Amino acid sequence: MNVARWGLSVIAGLSAALIAFGVIYVRGDVGGVMRFLRARGDLRDLIASGAGAAEVAAAKAQALAVAQTFAVPDVAVSLVPLQLLIGVVVGALVWWLFGRRMGRALGGQERPDVQERMVYRLAHRKGGRFTLADLSASSPLTPAQAQAVTRHMVQTGRLLQGNDGVYRLIQQHQPQNRRPL
Repeated sequence: MNVARWGLSVIAGLSAALIAFGVIYVRGDVGGVMRFLRARGDLRDLIASGAGAAEVAAAKAQALAVAQTFAVPDVAVSLVPLQLLIGVVVGALVWWLFGRRMGRALGGQERPDVQERMVYRLAHRKGGRFTLADLSASSPLTPAQAQAVTRHMVQTGRLLQGNDGVYRLIQQHQPQNRRPL
Protein backbone atom coordinates (compact mmCIF):
# COMPACT_ATOMS: atom_id res chain seq x y z
CA MET A 1 0.00 0.00 0.00
CA ASN A 2 2.96 2.32 0.59
CA VAL A 3 3.99 1.98 -3.06
CA ALA A 4 0.55 3.15 -4.17
CA ARG A 5 0.59 5.94 -1.61
CA TRP A 6 4.05 7.06 -2.67
CA GLY A 7 3.27 6.80 -6.39
CA LEU A 8 -0.01 8.67 -6.11
CA SER A 9 1.65 11.44 -4.10
CA VAL A 10 4.48 11.84 -6.62
CA ILE A 11 2.12 11.85 -9.59
CA ALA A 12 -0.18 14.41 -7.96
CA GLY A 13 2.75 16.62 -6.94
CA LEU A 14 4.40 16.57 -10.36
CA SER A 15 1.06 17.18 -12.06
CA ALA A 16 0.35 20.17 -9.84
CA ALA A 17 3.82 21.61 -10.53
CA LEU A 18 3.35 21.17 -14.28
CA ILE A 19 -0.10 22.76 -14.19
CA ALA A 20 1.30 25.68 -12.16
CA PHE A 21 4.07 26.11 -14.75
CA GLY A 22 1.52 26.16 -17.57
CA VAL A 23 -0.73 28.65 -15.82
CA ILE A 24 2.17 31.00 -15.09
CA TYR A 25 3.56 30.54 -18.62
CA VAL A 26 0.34 31.86 -20.18
CA ARG A 27 -0.48 34.22 -17.28
CA GLY A 28 -3.72 32.32 -16.77
CA ASP A 29 -5.02 33.51 -20.15
CA VAL A 30 -6.89 30.49 -21.49
CA GLY A 31 -8.52 32.68 -24.13
CA GLY A 32 -5.07 33.55 -25.47
CA VAL A 33 -4.21 29.87 -25.72
CA MET A 34 -7.41 29.26 -27.67
CA ARG A 35 -6.61 32.18 -30.02
CA PHE A 36 -3.15 30.70 -30.62
CA LEU A 37 -4.58 27.24 -31.28
CA ARG A 38 -7.02 28.73 -33.80
CA ALA A 39 -4.18 30.62 -35.53
CA ARG A 40 -2.06 27.45 -35.62
CA GLY A 41 -5.01 25.50 -37.04
CA ASP A 42 -5.47 28.15 -39.71
CA LEU A 43 -1.76 27.83 -40.53
CA ARG A 44 -2.07 24.04 -40.91
CA ASP A 45 -5.14 24.45 -43.11
CA LEU A 46 -3.25 26.98 -45.23
CA ILE A 47 -0.29 24.63 -45.64
CA ALA A 48 -2.61 21.71 -46.47
CA SER A 49 -4.38 23.77 -49.12
CA GLY A 50 -1.08 24.34 -50.95
CA ALA A 51 -0.82 28.09 -50.36
CA GLY A 52 2.22 30.04 -51.44
CA ALA A 53 5.30 30.61 -49.30
CA ALA A 54 4.40 34.26 -48.65
CA GLU A 55 0.95 33.35 -47.31
CA VAL A 56 2.42 30.61 -45.10
CA ALA A 57 5.08 33.00 -43.74
CA ALA A 58 2.39 35.61 -42.98
CA ALA A 59 0.27 33.00 -41.17
CA LYS A 60 3.32 31.87 -39.15
CA ALA A 61 4.04 35.48 -38.21
CA GLN A 62 0.39 35.92 -37.17
CA ALA A 63 0.49 32.79 -34.96
CA LEU A 64 3.76 33.95 -33.39
CA ALA A 65 2.31 37.41 -32.73
CA VAL A 66 -0.73 35.86 -31.03
CA ALA A 67 1.53 33.66 -28.87
CA GLN A 68 3.67 36.62 -27.83
CA THR A 69 0.63 38.53 -26.56
CA PHE A 70 0.02 36.12 -23.68
CA ALA A 71 3.05 33.84 -23.19
CA VAL A 72 5.77 34.86 -20.71
CA PRO A 73 8.34 32.05 -20.66
CA ASP A 74 10.99 34.05 -18.77
CA VAL A 75 8.63 34.63 -15.83
CA ALA A 76 7.57 30.98 -15.84
CA VAL A 77 11.18 29.80 -15.75
CA SER A 78 12.10 32.24 -12.98
CA LEU A 79 9.18 30.96 -10.85
CA VAL A 80 10.09 27.25 -11.14
CA PRO A 81 10.88 27.08 -7.38
CA LEU A 82 7.37 28.34 -6.60
CA GLN A 83 5.86 25.78 -8.96
CA LEU A 84 7.90 23.00 -7.36
CA LEU A 85 6.78 24.20 -3.92
CA ILE A 86 3.16 23.99 -5.08
CA GLY A 87 3.86 20.45 -6.30
CA VAL A 88 5.43 19.47 -2.97
CA VAL A 89 2.47 20.89 -1.04
CA VAL A 90 -0.03 19.01 -3.22
CA GLY A 91 2.02 15.81 -2.98
CA ALA A 92 2.22 16.14 0.82
CA LEU A 93 -1.52 16.77 1.01
CA VAL A 94 -2.23 13.64 -1.05
CA TRP A 95 0.23 11.66 1.14
CA TRP A 96 -1.53 12.89 4.28
CA LEU A 97 -5.05 12.22 2.96
CA PHE A 98 -4.10 8.76 1.70
CA GLY A 99 -2.44 7.95 5.04
CA ARG A 100 -5.42 9.21 7.00
CA ARG A 101 -7.73 7.01 4.95
CA MET A 102 -5.45 3.99 5.42
CA GLY A 103 -5.25 4.69 9.15
CA ARG A 104 -9.02 4.73 9.45
CA ALA A 105 -9.34 1.51 7.48
CA LEU A 106 -6.64 -0.30 9.45
CA GLY A 107 -7.85 1.07 12.78
CA GLY A 108 -11.32 -0.37 12.30
CA GLN A 109 -12.92 3.06 12.02
CA GLU A 110 -14.18 2.36 8.53
CA ARG A 111 -17.85 3.03 8.05
CA PRO A 112 -19.77 -0.13 8.99
CA ASP A 113 -21.96 -0.03 5.90
CA VAL A 114 -18.86 -0.33 3.69
CA GLN A 115 -17.71 -3.38 5.63
CA GLU A 116 -21.19 -4.88 5.55
CA ARG A 117 -21.31 -4.48 1.77
CA MET A 118 -18.06 -6.42 1.58
CA VAL A 119 -19.69 -9.21 3.60
CA TYR A 120 -22.80 -9.19 1.38
CA ARG A 121 -20.70 -9.39 -1.79
CA LEU A 122 -18.71 -12.32 -0.47
CA ALA A 123 -21.84 -14.08 0.77
CA HIS A 124 -23.52 -13.74 -2.61
CA ARG A 125 -20.41 -14.97 -4.43
CA LYS A 126 -20.20 -17.99 -2.12
CA GLY A 127 -23.88 -18.89 -2.43
CA GLY A 128 -24.93 -17.40 0.92
CA ARG A 129 -22.42 -19.38 3.05
CA PHE A 130 -18.92 -18.30 4.09
CA THR A 131 -16.43 -18.50 6.95
CA LEU A 132 -14.34 -15.83 8.64
CA ALA A 133 -11.30 -17.25 6.86
CA ASP A 134 -13.07 -16.74 3.50
CA LEU A 135 -13.94 -13.18 4.45
CA SER A 136 -10.42 -12.31 5.61
CA ALA A 137 -8.84 -13.90 2.54
CA SER A 138 -11.04 -12.31 -0.11
CA SER A 139 -11.59 -8.81 1.30
CA PRO A 140 -9.39 -6.03 2.66
CA LEU A 141 -10.84 -6.58 6.13
CA THR A 142 -8.47 -7.70 8.86
CA PRO A 143 -9.52 -10.73 10.92
CA ALA A 144 -10.54 -8.43 13.80
CA GLN A 145 -12.65 -6.27 11.48
CA ALA A 146 -14.21 -9.36 9.91
CA GLN A 147 -15.16 -10.69 13.35
CA ALA A 148 -16.61 -7.35 14.42
CA VAL A 149 -18.74 -6.86 11.31
CA THR A 150 -20.05 -10.44 11.30
CA ARG A 151 -20.83 -10.22 15.03
CA HIS A 152 -22.78 -7.00 14.39
CA MET A 153 -24.65 -8.55 11.47
CA VAL A 154 -25.54 -11.64 13.54
CA GLN A 155 -26.80 -9.39 16.36
CA THR A 156 -28.95 -7.38 13.97
CA GLY A 157 -30.40 -10.54 12.39
CA ARG A 158 -28.83 -10.31 8.96
CA LEU A 159 -26.57 -13.36 9.32
CA LEU A 160 -26.92 -16.72 11.03
CA GLN A 161 -23.88 -18.33 12.60
CA GLY A 162 -23.71 -22.10 12.50
CA ASN A 163 -21.95 -24.31 15.04
CA ASP A 164 -19.35 -25.19 12.42
CA GLY A 165 -18.22 -21.54 12.04
CA VAL A 166 -20.08 -21.06 8.78
CA TYR A 167 -22.11 -17.89 8.43
CA ARG A 168 -25.31 -17.98 6.41
CA LEU A 169 -26.93 -14.99 4.80
CA ILE A 170 -30.59 -14.53 5.71
CA GLN A 171 -32.31 -14.41 2.33
CA GLN A 172 -35.18 -12.04 3.12
CA HIS A 173 -32.76 -9.19 3.75
CA GLN A 174 -31.98 -7.21 0.63
CA PRO A 175 -29.32 -4.48 0.68
CA GLN A 176 -31.02 -1.09 0.67
CA ASN A 177 -29.25 0.13 -2.45
CA ARG A 178 -30.56 -2.75 -4.59
CA ARG A 179 -33.90 -2.76 -6.35
CA PRO A 180 -35.51 -5.82 -7.93
CA LEU A 181 -35.49 -5.90 -11.72
